[in-house]
Amino acid sequence: MRKKAKAISYAKIIWFGEHSVVYGKPAIALPLYNVDVHTNLTTETSGQTIDCRYFSGPIDEMVDNLKGVSVLIHQLLTIFNAQKINFHLKIESKIPSERGMGSSAATAVAIVRVFFKLFEAPLTRNRLLELANIEEKITHGNPSGLDTATASSEVPVWFVRHQLNEQIDFNLSNAFMVIADSGIKGKTGEAVSMVHDRLIDEPETATPLINQLGQIAKAARQALSSTDEVKLGKLMTQSQYDLAKLGVSTKALNAFCQIAIKNGALGAKLTGSGLGGCMISITQNQVAAQKVATALRKAGATQTWIQPFKNYNFSIGDNNGNLVK
Repeated sequence: MRKKAKAISYAKIIWFGEHSVVYGKPAIALPLYNVDVHTNLTTETSGQTIDCRYFSGPIDEMVDNLKGVSVLIHQLLTIFNAQKINFHLKIESKIPSERGMGSSAATAVAIVRVFFKLFEAPLTRNRLLELANIEEKITHGNPSGLDTATASSEVPVWFVRHQLNEQIDFNLSNAFMVIADSGIKGKTGEAVSMVHDRLIDEPETATPLINQLGQIAKAARQALSSTDEVKLGKLMTQSQYDLAKLGVSTKALNAFCQIAIKNGALGAKLTGSGLGGCMISITQNQVAAQKVATALRKAGATQTWIQPFKNYNFSIGDNNGNLVK
């Protein structure tokens, strides 16, 4: 066992398949290297304490909204038969909460990784997801698993609920993604319920939109395999149109998408549940990405991030399936 350990995980954005993924359609999600969570764990301390954005103090005194984290930590200590070990866990997150970027999942992934590193234990991807979902089930009730799958990945994830969770090998060496925060908290529960009600009350209009979003995700995977950035942009814009038709976009998100395209983006759409949160756009190069990000900030985006694609490294672990990060 080490005295200290560090670990990292990433924010996630849904690239394609919002809402349709709930109904068995595929989704493509992307980890964001530039928006991450760092965990630092040391045993050179007394007691069992934690320091994060929501709480600082003994683990056993954590507030109710961190119950998922508390249960996960106790489960990890049980796994390593170390319930009485002294430790201090520091969590530093760049991920804004309630923006559809997987903040809680990324935190759970980073916590699992840092404890396994401390105890120098092998960790497979499946084991990582199983443990991280302990926290997610408490925090979100019935999570799809998409957030933890993406937060723990080095590359985009192809996801079909209860069926597939695959990492996609691809190479977009020149393209960039721009993410903009509307500054408005997303309303996941409300948005999901809204779409559900539309499917019941107006199936003749809502069902084709859900089906089309699923088809767009499939077309996007093909565009990724052929490195067709222009097609990806068009598919993003079509997704935005369908999501707006479903009622989950907002005036601000619609405006951000239009501004991005006007300033050179190949396409743009909301990401996540909608009714707030973030939008994303894709550009052909870094100069265009910077122009789009600047325009979005001038239009009221509270934060923007620029994500290059060329840094993604496809990896499923070592020969035994153990993750090295």
